[in-house]
Amino acid sequence: MIRTPLRPLARILSARAKGENPDAIERENLRLRHEEMRDRSRLKAEGRLLLLGLAFVAGFGLVGLRMGVLAASAPEEPKSGQAGPAIVAQRADITDREGRILATNLVTHALYAQPKLMVDPAGAAEKLALIFPDLDAEKLTKDFTGAKKFLWIKKRISPEQMQLVHEIGDPGLLFGPREMRLYPNGALASHILGGSSFGREGVASAEVIGTAGVEKTFDGWLRDPANGGAPLQLSIDLSVQATVEEVLDGGMKLMNAKGAAAVLMDVKTGEVIAMASLPDFDPNTRPAPLTKGQAGDSPLFNRAVQGVYELGSTFKIFAVAQALDLGVVNPMTMVDTKSPMFWGKYKIRDFHNYGAQNTVTDVVVKSSNVGTAHIIGMVGAEKQQSFLKSLGFFEPTEVELVEAPTGKPLIPKKWSEISMLTISYGHGLSASPLHLAAAYASIVNGGTRVRPTILKTDKVQEGERVISEKTSETARSLLRQVVVRGTASFGEVPGYAVGGKTGTADKPKPTGGYYDDKVITTFASTFPAYDPKYVLIVTLDEPVESSGDEPRRTAGWTSVPVAAEVIRRVAPLLGLRPEVEPGLEAGVTRVSSN
Repeated sequence: MIRTPLRPLARILSARAKGENPDAIERENLRLRHEEMRDRSRLKAEGRLLLLGLAFVAGFGLVGLRMGVLAASAPEEPKSGQAGPAIVAQRADITDREGRILATNLVTHALYAQPKLMVDPAGAAEKLALIFPDLDAEKLTKDFTGAKKFLWIKKRISPEQMQLVHEIGDPGLLFGPREMRLYPNGALASHILGGSSFGREGVASAEVIGTAGVEKTFDGWLRDPANGGAPLQLSIDLSVQATVEEVLDGGMKLMNAKGAAAVLMDVKTGEVIAMASLPDFDPNTRPAPLTKGQAGDSPLFNRAVQGVYELGSTFKIFAVAQALDLGVVNPMTMVDTKSPMFWGKYKIRDFHNYGAQNTVTDVVVKSSNVGTAHIIGMVGAEKQQSFLKSLGFFEPTEVELVEAPTGKPLIPKKWSEISMLTISYGHGLSASPLHLAAAYASIVNGGTRVRPTILKTDKVQEGERVISEKTSETARSLLRQVVVRGTASFGEVPGYAVGGKTGTADKPKPTGGYYDDKVITTFASTFPAYDPKYVLIVTLDEPVESSGDEPRRTAGWTSVPVAAEVIRRVAPLLGLRPEVEPGLEAGVTRVSSN
């Protein structure tokens, strides 16, 4: 910057020559210098004020913008930084085939304590024990006054309980948000749903994980955010499931049974429309597993899937259907039924004396062990083994339940000739009611293999062929005759032609051998018999029908009436109209033969 001298020599000399005062020149220059300095200072101050004003405007603008964003967003619990993956609490709903809720989520809270912040630990413990009767006030006091810095009190509390804890007013009692699993229908379909519990937990959230049933099988899918909260849709119908469970429970009590199971399956798609196991449980308060005794004594045990039993004479249709398909017999072939039948040191007897000979049809209708043994003798052990394997009796069912692999059929280590004979009428091979349902569906649906599924599907299964369509039609006719004039006469339901086969098997002892007075009874049925849509299996454990002078334990007196009542009540729910059964021409039974 060039500074102007206050007393420039040229102007001083000029002023003196003119007689002017040279000091005036200095004062003028000094005034101009001060004015210039003042102007520069003012401009600099104005610039600083402008920058400061802009900074204030920007700051307040950012604060206002953030406040607007927070006001428009959903409230969220603040989370502290932590190592490891975040806890995902969200879990998809489970619905029935019509979209009705079977399992959903409920927002609740957990209660925990930070003893160091508590004002009156003993008083708080006493009041908490009044709110939660299962808590021990003395133990709580000991925990609150000890060295613990953190203590879970309740993993889930209701809004009413939360309010009561609030009223205690102790700052050391705190709440953490929770999303709990809720089963609004209680025990309904409990063995299918299974249950859930908390996995990893934090103060701000907890993950819900499946512990059994479809909750565990599809645990990863239900927790996957990529599914966008879409529900898991099952094949069961809530209304039908409720009806099956209600009738089965009443039948179990009426027949004085220890337990019961039922499976209702679509014969074309393999969809399980209803599946029940009694006794059952409420998945909202899932009981602890048994630590001693037999697994079947636990209400957690799924008799329809995990329970493997000798299913008695329900197996006879398999032997007969195979013989018909191979062409070694036809429905009118005469078969030796003279009882007892001797096979080496073994005797095979019938429940009644059915005479020396009967047709193949009557062997099924009357349920002759001897006749069935003679029929399977024409087939052979190797072919029998292959046929039962094609029906799924050698492996656990493929249904989407985590318990399914434990329901593996029990087959003889050596498939001897005597094993061949006894298995033909349902002794010597143990399988689950679900195995039986799938096998019966394969026999009556036209002869193609069906595999059970618990997921909704509209696709007809195109399984491998196990018998011809002609043999399947004949088998349906034979099963219908069992109800019309055979051992399942109590299974008749007006308007709905029912076909099926009874089975009564002595119950094995845990130590070996069989009980004399305990049985497993089963009725494997299909309806409508001439154009089957569904298969229904009803199994009772240790039933006794005691309305007469003597106790009656056979399936015809126990399982059959229960199944008939189930069909009577669920058929309309399934959209089936009552129909007049196709008439018989000239009083002759129409059957198929090879």
